Amino acid sequence: MFYWVMKHILVGPLLRLAYRPWVEGRRNVPRRGAAILAGNHLAVIDSFILPLMLPRQVKFLGKSDYFTGRGLKGRVTAWFMTGIGTIPIDRSGGAASEAAINTGLRVLADGDLLGIYPEGTRSPDGRLYKAKTGVARMALESGVPVIPVVMVGTDEAQPVGRTVPRFMPLGARIGEPLDFSHLADKATDHATLRRVADEIMEAILALSDQEYVDVYAATEKASTTAGRAPTPATRYLPTQRPSRRE
Repeated sequence: MFYWVMKHILVGPLLRLAYRPWVEGRRNVPRRGAAILAGNHLAVIDSFILPLMLPRQVKFLGKSDYFTGRGLKGRVTAWFMTGIGTIPIDRSGGAASEAAINTGLRVLADGDLLGIYPEGTRSPDGRLYKAKTGVARMALESGVPVIPVVMVGTDEAQPVGRTVPRFMPLGARIGEPLDFSHLADKATDHATLRRVADEIMEAILALSDQEYVDVYAATEKASTTAGRAPTPATRYLPTQRPSRRE
């Protein structure tokens, strides 16, 4: 109930007025049943704009930091994230990663739409980065379709370091569902998970105008913080690279 009040009464109308959201490919999102919406991640506002354009609720997995902030800002952020259906997860790795995957699988088992950012964190520079394999494992274990999503303009409205996004039209492109159900028995095979994750990023890249960088976004953030030069973009995703004979 809180989600729908936020979307249609308290916050949604204001966001629609400020950002005039548009969407291409809405028909690719099923009207019922579980599915994974796998998208690029350019800004915090991504998780606010996409649900405005879909008739169904999207449950996002979000870092637990959003729910533990102090002071008025921390309380408002936690309230807002709860209102838009974000589920807090620990992203510290190890057992926390397993718990996050299990949380996502429970959402899918309930027949809901799960929103996830395969890069694991927001892009530090607007480019598209390597996917972590968690999205692949959830797809294979649940058997649900993966729907690629690309947010457009959110990095211009809310570049890194900006809290309140600029008012401008924002949109999303939604691609056709990807079916990996034939690989259900490979859910624990790392090579298969890597290939599936790469195929998902390939589908996202095909919808976007971004360059692809074959390293993890978190690794790139740490590298640039340490003063090293940005990793060059690659011409091919791992699934697209030509053989050495070419």
